[in-house]
Amino acid sequence: MEHNFGQHSVPVPGSFDKSRVLNIKPFRTLVPVFPSPSNLSSLSNPHGGAPFVSVSPSGPYPAGVAPLYPFFVSPESQRLSEQNAQTQGGRHVPKGPISNAVPINSFRTPTRDTNGDVEMNEFDADDGTGEGSLKRKSGRPGRRPKGAGSASSNANPEAVANDIFKSINPLVFDAPSQPGGSRDSVTYTLLVYEVLRRKLGQLEETAKDIAGAKRPDLKAGALMLTKGIRANSKKSFGAVSGVEVGDIFYFRIELCLVGLHAPSMAGIDYIGTKTSQEEEPLAVSIVSSGGYEDNVEDGDVLIYTGQGGANKEKGASDQKLERGNLALEKSMHRGNDVRVMRGLTDLAHPTGKVYIYDGLYKIQNTWVEKAKNGFNVFKYKLVRCPAQPAAYMIWKSIQQWTEKKVPRTGVILPDLTSSAEKIPVCLVNDVDNEKGPAYFTYSPTLKNLKPTAPMESSAGCSCIGGCQPGNHNCPCMQKNGGYLPYSAMGILADLKSVVYECGPSCQCPPNCRNRVSQGGLKIRLEVFRTKDKGWGLRSWDPIRAGTFICEYAGEVIDNARVEELVGENEDDYIFDSTRIYQQLDVFPSDTEAPKIPSPLYITAKSEGNVARFMNHSCSPNVLWRPVVRENKNESDLHVAFYAIRHIPPMTELTYDYGTVLSLKAGQKKNKCSCGSVKCRGYFC
Repeated sequence: MEHNFGQHSVPVPGSFDKSRVLNIKPFRTLVPVFPSPSNLSSLSNPHGGAPFVSVSPSGPYPAGVAPLYPFFVSPESQRLSEQNAQTQGGRHVPKGPISNAVPINSFRTPTRDTNGDVEMNEFDADDGTGEGSLKRKSGRPGRRPKGAGSASSNANPEAVANDIFKSINPLVFDAPSQPGGSRDSVTYTLLVYEVLRRKLGQLEETAKDIAGAKRPDLKAGALMLTKGIRANSKKSFGAVSGVEVGDIFYFRIELCLVGLHAPSMAGIDYIGTKTSQEEEPLAVSIVSSGGYEDNVEDGDVLIYTGQGGANKEKGASDQKLERGNLALEKSMHRGNDVRVMRGLTDLAHPTGKVYIYDGLYKIQNTWVEKAKNGFNVFKYKLVRCPAQPAAYMIWKSIQQWTEKKVPRTGVILPDLTSSAEKIPVCLVNDVDNEKGPAYFTYSPTLKNLKPTAPMESSAGCSCIGGCQPGNHNCPCMQKNGGYLPYSAMGILADLKSVVYECGPSCQCPPNCRNRVSQGGLKIRLEVFRTKDKGWGLRSWDPIRAGTFICEYAGEVIDNARVEELVGENEDDYIFDSTRIYQQLDVFPSDTEAPKIPSPLYITAKSEGNVARFMNHSCSPNVLWRPVVRENKNESDLHVAFYAIRHIPPMTELTYDYGTVLSLKAGQKKNKCSCGSVKCRGYFC
């Protein structure tokens, strides 16, 4: 009996003719078959079988059907999805939240390559032209760089960036985009980048429909490059305008934004130069970050390992004299200066790195040797050019002090705080014979002998395990605009006028991330003797932009007491929140004093902490923000200091003392010795 196999027929078991070819649809064209919902009439399917149903991965699903991983959604999400569903053009479109399990536009886990640097997945490391990372990857024409957009319905990076870019002072907006640079253009570029990066991180952390690794650093960098907000866009040899030897960076994209090093991944940056015979590549900069067997022990000499020969997919091989390696050899013969960035482990966050611009070097020698894996690698000996400020060697000195290998010269007291702080603060004078500041009692906290009732009642939060991003029921988060004011690393997220922290009325633990200013000092500080400004304050540790440094401790006083001290010329240690403070030039909205809930006057003359030693500058690297701690019993207002930009170790910490609208009787102007090009000449 001949069997007629049609498209919908099923052969009888045991009677299958293997010589016949079945008409089978490709797997990708098949449509899932779901059981018939009970509310559908049999007329909708005259054959009596289950109908074909097209359903969004996030639901809602017909009765009796469960979604498959990774499209599983909780019953609550399913309920919301069904409630929010609407019909558009006759099509069922759910509006409910998408499961966290769906990987929407997520970043891949960064891979290590080329001298140990983190790969920016948006761009290639190099394309042979020396332009490096700013090229789109081949094979994906027309795709938007991952860093330039987001699938989050809660946070659109481009919209956030546009809002921030619109708030930039128009007088300085064009400066960063010029081919050449200046110190201001570099400072403004990095400040805008930090504001954008931290804001994107804050928004992404709260958004519930973003899965996978979050890289606000890449997104912020891509958006700024797209908008042309950068400094020193033209690649050149030698020093970079506006960048100083010793400057530090926490992200490779920052090096690109200021014109120090173009590739986001490759360790060697170079450009082609024309000679009488042919075009040859010459190196302009290198980044040594520990991925290869570099010798970095000598502060003035760097033994640098070439690139390549460590392809994880194809296996290790000998390095080739091409591209960056060839550029370094050509530079040795030409004798041109090469910029060197040294990458060190960030001790505060061991999984990250800090990049130090160590100045200009010359390539003195090159050779080939076998690496530990048995394959040949190129080695280059670079020697630091003389008469440059110390940079990497400062870090080496601090390491030796920490390990007690070399004593810190000029130490008067190993701990000025007498153990009042968790971290000791040494008192140092290697300038003159002064034995120390006038006597005062060290106190790490603010004392208010006449507390007042809070301006608004507050019961605090009930976050037993600590405040978490996305918990919109937390009253502390609501006061901060629906977000936690600090990142998971304790970095201030944005430039809000007032920071609301958890306080005595809250049930969260002391290690809650919304109590950053309450944990005391977290960086190693020293009080030191300056050459012309008395005593000052600086740090042994690098300080990332947005990091909490300390609060202004002392005794809260009233306005009458302030006028009394001013009349007695005893106002050197008074903090006055009513002064006019120019916080940031680049953002005009922040040029006025923060909108503090109530005037605050603090004297630290007789009792205070390290903040009393922070000097004034007309171009400060530190700003202050009022911090309100939730306290239903009394007003709990504090003044906290945060880093405006990345601050290298052993750099003096300064803030703007502000100015008064009119001098009080007996009050004098103080001559300013900050040395800034924007110095006002005095402060009062």
